[in-house]
Amino acid sequence: MSGTLNKVMLIGHLGDEVKLHYFEGGNCIGRFPIATNETYTNKQTGEKVTTTEWHNIVVRNKAAEICEKYLSKGDKIYVEGRLKTRQWQGEDGQTKYTTEIHVQDFTFLTSKQDSMGEEAPRSQKGTGESGKVSRHQKPAPTGSLAAPEEEDDLPF
Repeated sequence: MSGTLNKVMLIGHLGDEVKLHYFEGGNCIGRFPIATNETYTNKQTGEKVTTTEWHNIVVRNKAAEICEKYLSKGDKIYVEGRLKTRQWQGEDGQTKYTTEIHVQDFTFLTSKQDSMGEEAPRSQKGTGESGKVSRHQKPAPTGSLAAPEEEDDLPF
């Protein structure tokens, strides 16, 4: 393989509300953190340990406005994008760095129907910098998390 790849896929919960910043010309950027968890059993003590990783998410233009409208703290979301590191000068003169996920596609996994009793789009697909968004309706999940899993045709 002669090329390179910069792709991130995450499923997590929003740690805060989506914050929008508008620029001259009408473009905007939305930022919010999502948390992903990993659970494992400590072999020495036998106790379950959960670690949380926080990710800085960036969405642009129409996708940002849709996220602000339909997402709330605690909602579950799937995001797909690329890693981007930026730097700036802090007030103390030190160079500071942050790594962000610049979202290209996303899907809401918690519907407003689940959280507020309203109907909302279930899936959104953004195209990154251009801000074009297409909507895809998906059926709402049925049953509870404790329901037995259905068989699927996956080979694994």
